[in-house]
Amino acid sequence: MKPWEGRFSESTHPSVEKFTASIWVDKRLYLYDIEGSMAHAEMLEKIGIISKDEKEKIVNGLKEIKEEIEKGTFKFTEELEDIHMHVESRLIEKIGDTAKKLHTGRSRNDQISLDVRMYIKDELKNVERELLGLMRSIINRAEREKDVLMPGYTHLRKAQIVPFSHYILSFYHMLKRDRERIRQAIERADYMPLGSGALAGSTIPIDREYLKERLGFSRLTDNSMDTSSDRDFVIDALYALSMIMIHLSRLCEDFIIFTTEEFSFFRLPDKLLLGSSIMPHKMNPDVLELIRGRASRVVGDFLSLLILMKGLPSTYNRDLQEDKEPLFHALDVTKSSLSIIDLCIREMEIMRGRIEMAIEESYIQATEVAEYLVKKGIPFREAHRIVGTIVKECDRRGIRLQELKIEEFKAFSPFFDEDVYEVMDPKRIVELRKTIGGASIGEVVAQIEREKLYLSS
Repeated sequence: MKPWEGRFSESTHPSVEKFTASIWVDKRLYLYDIEGSMAHAEMLEKIGIISKDEKEKIVNGLKEIKEEIEKGTFKFTEELEDIHMHVESRLIEKIGDTAKKLHTGRSRNDQISLDVRMYIKDELKNVERELLGLMRSIINRAEREKDVLMPGYTHLRKAQIVPFSHYILSFYHMLKRDRERIRQAIERADYMPLGSGALAGSTIPIDREYLKERLGFSRLTDNSMDTSSDRDFVIDALYALSMIMIHLSRLCEDFIIFTTEEFSFFRLPDKLLLGSSIMPHKMNPDVLELIRGRASRVVGDFLSLLILMKGLPSTYNRDLQEDKEPLFHALDVTKSSLSIIDLCIREMEIMRGRIEMAIEESYIQATEVAEYLVKKGIPFREAHRIVGTIVKECDRRGIRLQELKIEEFKAFSPFFDEDVYEVMDPKRIVELRKTIGGASIGEVVAQIEREKLYLSS
């Protein structure tokens, strides 16, 4: 039985029922739908719409429905469209006409807004826990390997020497911003919508303040017409999840590159790799590639809702039924991806010898040599030109900068002296960087200590 059947002279066509049903997607909201309904029943008793006995029958019936769903004995069907109608229909079966009083002063429009807001608040807290776990793993890894040096890259070309810890902490700070976005998204979902009705509220004196406190919200929504169609909070959640996946995708791209035989900077254990069906020697980073691929789908989830919303007229339209599938998908993918990356960070091996060799086989100290000349009083642009000429000569001869004799350095500029060899020593380079936030061991250690305090607060 459908709640609107009094207006219709024909039953809904089976094809229309199948086409409009969302139960196979939104049934995961059952916990929040039942919790919201119990709170609504309690409020209706408080304002005198139902008796205490009626309220208790409704609440007990809802608890039984919750148990049925959790045990897997509850029957879902496309005929009842969504989770709201399933719960209401089963409640009527259980307790009779008393159940028909539950929907007083309430619309499925504010009901679904409530369910999704409660769901988002809980699920984003789960995402935040996964984020914090990964952030702690990065901090632990940075602390363990704080003295390992590696080439830093721009344009995928060797640029300057950096500590590995500084490199891996760059992803920590991306995730730290992601945590801020997750918290902001939780705040934006934390508005209680019940009482807004379909779009205009109700003549029933709904106690919204009671519902807000009972359901654990911080604020009430302010405008019933806006409330019925507001999905900004879903978009905010999807944006935050998209940014997490973009950052994880970038980390995966680095790890895919740095674990190749050509680089061999890092190594993942066999248990995190998969093989080839035809090539016996292959050990592939499939999980990293899948996260990189799934990031595009989460970004697509975000964009799909932006596009869904951009042309809708005021208040509720059935298009909004399509908001849940991208939200659920993005949450599921993000949580599983965070867990896999956490595993990779904890289990990977740093190939120290190979990384150090990559530093030696380069002209990566060139910037520091130019800065050496600047400290001697030469304008930077002139120092840049001089060192560029030196690199060109070394490249022509197939030697490294540190292999030039001091007389050869002086031939390019009289400002060179024996101390130029000190500034080309990799350890010395990272010791001399004093910039706050820069790639020095001292700054990295200070950063680790600050972030350990942040994570423990």
